[in-house]
Amino acid sequence: MKLLKKINSKAKSDANTGFGTNASSYGGRFITKNGNANVKKTGIGFFESISWYHTMLNIPRWKFLVIIVLFYFLVNFIFASLYYAVGVEHLNGLTAVTGLDKFGEAFFFSIQTFTTVGYGHISPTGFATSFVAAVEALFGLLSFAIATGLFYGRFSKPKAHIKFSNNALIAPFQNGTALMLRLSPFKNTNLTDAEAKITLGMKLEENGILVNKFYTLDLELSKINALNLSWTLVHPIMENSPLYNLTQEDYETIQGEFLVFLKVFDDMFSTTVVKRASYSFDEIVFGAKFLPMFSRNGTQNKTVLHLDKLNLFEKVKL
Repeated sequence: MKLLKKINSKAKSDANTGFGTNASSYGGRFITKNGNANVKKTGIGFFESISWYHTMLNIPRWKFLVIIVLFYFLVNFIFASLYYAVGVEHLNGLTAVTGLDKFGEAFFFSIQTFTTVGYGHISPTGFATSFVAAVEALFGLLSFAIATGLFYGRFSKPKAHIKFSNNALIAPFQNGTALMLRLSPFKNTNLTDAEAKITLGMKLEENGILVNKFYTLDLELSKINALNLSWTLVHPIMENSPLYNLTQEDYETIQGEFLVFLKVFDDMFSTTVVKRASYSFDEIVFGAKFLPMFSRNGTQNKTVLHLDKLNLFEKVKL
C-alpha cells in the first residue's frame, strides 16, 4: 500500500491493456524479452493447441532446417523398411549381397522415388513393391510442395527488422529526468510512419491484495515519418507521470515492467509490421545516457549508422 501511494495520483491507470488485474495469478513478466506473450496454454491436447504452420514460420532458421532434414531421412527410412519387409528380391537391379547392403540400396531407391529422380538402375516388380513405390512418389510430391511453401512463407513473411537496446535508462532530460530506450532498423528496408507506445505495468498491493496496475506513458515523440536511423523513445518524468515519485530504490523493490509496442509501415510489402519489446525494472539503468550511434562517413557525403553502438551508454549524475 505504501508503494501504491508513491504512484502519482495524477497518473490514471489503464484498464484496457489486455492483461488481467489479479497479480497473484501471474508468473514472471507480462511479455518476454523477445516480445512474445509470457503465457503457457493448457487444458487442451498438445496437437490441438499448436498451429503447425505458424510454428514452422516462426521457429529459428536452424530448427527449421533440422526438422526438414530429419523428416527427409525419417520418411525414407520408413519406406526403405517397407521395401525390405516386402522383399528386396522385388527390387529389380539390386546387386547387394549382405542384409545391411540390401537395406542400404533399398534406402537409396526410396530417396530416388521420394524425390522422383529415378536413376533407373533399380525398379520395383510385383504389386506390393510397386504399390509402396506409388504411395511414396505421391507422398514425396506432397511433401516437397509443403516444404517449398514453408520456405517461401519464411522468406516472404513481412517482419519488422528492428533491434531494441538491451536496457532502458533513467537519464537527464531538459530540467528533469526521463525514461529512455533506443531502437534501430538493421536491414536494408524502408520503414515509414512509425508509431510507438509504452505501457508501464506494476504489481502493487491494494487493500491487502496484489493487483496489476497499468499506465500509458506519454512520449515526447510517439510518431515519426521515417525510421532510417536510431530512434530514442523518451518519456519525460513530469508531475503527471506515474514514475514521478519513484526513486532508484523503488526500481529495485517494485515488480514493474515497461511494455513497448511499435508499428511501422514497410513500403516493400506495402503493409504494417509490428514489433514488441519488454524491460523489467531490473533492466533499467538509473543515471545514464545513450552514446551517439550515427556519424558522417570519411567523405562526409553519407550518414553511417553504427549498429554495434545500439546498447552503449555512459553513467551520468541526475
